[in-house]
Formats: sequence, structure tokens, C-alpha cells
Amino acid sequence: MKKKILIIEDDLSIAELQKDYLAVAGFDVNVCANGLEGLKILQENEVDLLILDIMLPGIDGLEILQCMKEDKDIPVLLVSAKKEEIDKIKGLSLGADDYITKPFSPGELVARVKTHLENYERLKQRFGEGAKKGNVLTIRGLKIEKDSHRVFVRGQEVSLAQKEFGLLLYLAQNPNRVFGREELFERVWGLDALGDSATVTVHIARLREKIESEPSNPQYVETVWGAGYRFRV
Repeated sequence: MKKKILIIEDDLSIAELQKDYLAVAGFDVNVCANGLEGLKILQENEVDLLILDIMLPGIDGLEILQCMKEDKDIPVLLVSAKKEEIDKIKGLSLGADDYITKPFSPGELVARVKTHLENYERLKQRFGEGAKKGNVLTIRGLKIEKDSHRVFVRGQEVSLAQKEFGLLLYLAQNPNRVFGREELFERVWGLDALGDSATVTVHIARLREKIESEPSNPQYVETVWGAGYRFRV
């Protein structure tokens, strides 16, 4: 069955070009030019991956991310002509998996879509229904249930996005080892030479906000200045 891609993009010439290349690559593609209409399509239909512009009529891409993060766990590729770092950080913080700035080659877009979908399926298989029951990590009040994709901090469940969970689990399964951003990006995102490893920094910050009692003084995911991050046990 073809994977279903939704493109929410108000520049129809760009959207149609994206659609044509993705269709040739074997995807079932739907295009919408309005933020509100795109959100409705997303909520009422099965979608495997979202390509989302930031600047949209109706509601913008960041608002769509806020609306969907509670009930839609799919890869999101954020697209914008804006180059300001703040938009990139906001989008990644709200759950986007990757960021691409216009203009870009359609071939690069197709490559990123394929890689994100493959990685998403790999993570679902690793952490989904087929995982072995009872496979739980417990570290100083932090419990990670690999089979059910759930995380508890001092008995209280916290909600993590897919990439946040994958990042936490990878670090926790390799305690006290320092990982650079590029290595974490490749291991967790499954992308080699695609995207931006700064994504890791944003997701680490979001993860700390959810699992650390003092995010500025983390007890689990530590920064090793000049080297990367490690999970301390």
C-alpha cells in the first residue's frame, strides 16, 4: 500500500512540483493550500507523513503542530522560506522531525521523506506491539517502558514525542558514554548527511523539560562541554 503524504503549502507551484516528484517516487500525495483546511484533512484522514509550510493562510504551520501533537504521531518535515533560527527552533520544539529551507531540490525532499518514513517504521517495530513485554529500564526514579513506549518520572507519566523517546532510550541504553550531536542524529534519526544535527540540541532541551526536575541542572541527560551528551547513572 502506498504511503500517504499530506503537503500543506500555500504556494501551489511549489506544492505541485513536490507532489509530482513524490508521486513518481511511489507516494500517494494530497495537497492543501490553507492551514485550517489542512488541519482538518490531517485530523480526519490517515496520513503517514506531513510536509508543512510555516507561513500559511488560516493558521500557520506552528499552530498546526501545536494542534496535532496530542493525537498525531507521524513524521513532520517543516518547510519555509524564512531562514531565522527562531522559526527552526520553534518548529522542532513543537515536534517537527526535520527542517528544510526554500529553495531546495525536489530530489533532496524525496530523499528526506523516504528516510523519515523508513526510520519511523523501524522505531515502531522496535518500540511497538511486537516488542517483548517486561522490557523496562529503571534509573533513579525514571522508568522507561520500551514495549509500551511510555515514560514515568517519580511515578508520574510524561508524554514524549517519538524522537524524544528514541533519544532518551538510546542514551539510557548506553549509560555514561558521551555521544556527539552528529552521532546521536545518525543513530536516532537514521539520517546520514541529511538534515541538521542542531535538531539534537532542541530535542535534548525538550526532553529535559519533561524528565528533569531542574532542566538547567540535569540529573539524567548531561552536557559534556565540547564533546556532546551522556546519560548519567
